[in-house]
Amino acid sequence: MRKLVLFIASSLDGYIARPDGGVDWLFTDQDYGYQAFYDSVDGILLGRRTYDQALSVGDYPYPGKRAWVFSSRPLSWMGEGVEAVSEPVGDYVARLRLEAGGKLWLVGGAALIKTCLERDLIDEFIVSIHPLILGGGIPLFPSTESSRRLTLTSVQTFDTGLVQVSYERARKSPAHIG
Repeated sequence: MRKLVLFIASSLDGYIARPDGGVDWLFTDQDYGYQAFYDSVDGILLGRRTYDQALSVGDYPYPGKRAWVFSSRPLSWMGEGVEAVSEPVGDYVARLRLEAGGKLWLVGGAALIKTCLERDLIDEFIVSIHPLILGGGIPLFPSTESSRRLTLTSVQTFDTGLVQVSYERARKSPAHIG
């Protein structure tokens, strides 16, 4: 079974983007493990707004990778390996995880993350916490009825103050998660 990995950046107060979707606050001064992670995945999952945001900043940022963009509307541009998906997210992602292949990167956005979280499809969480407070925006984890226990696998700190935490989904849930 393929692993679904959420690799994402967040502000200290838990936002992945400004209210308008802007990510101008992300640190770009070094790699922060991005290239090694990117090289380890063979598929990318994006919501429509995240896809459009990625295209708005220049060239398509995921060349050479197969990508699935979840959208109810046709995409304005589809590069090589990009597929538009209008099926229900949870069922489609569950099927993708059963296909042969390597890791799948859940890029975002928030609605896609929420659905995958509610369906218990995310195997690993790698969150790069930027040392700033946005004060509002698009939350990393929108309100959900689901709770998940995670197991810490690593913590890496950087001289900029960024902290990258990695967790795996705990496989056995206790009767009460509090």
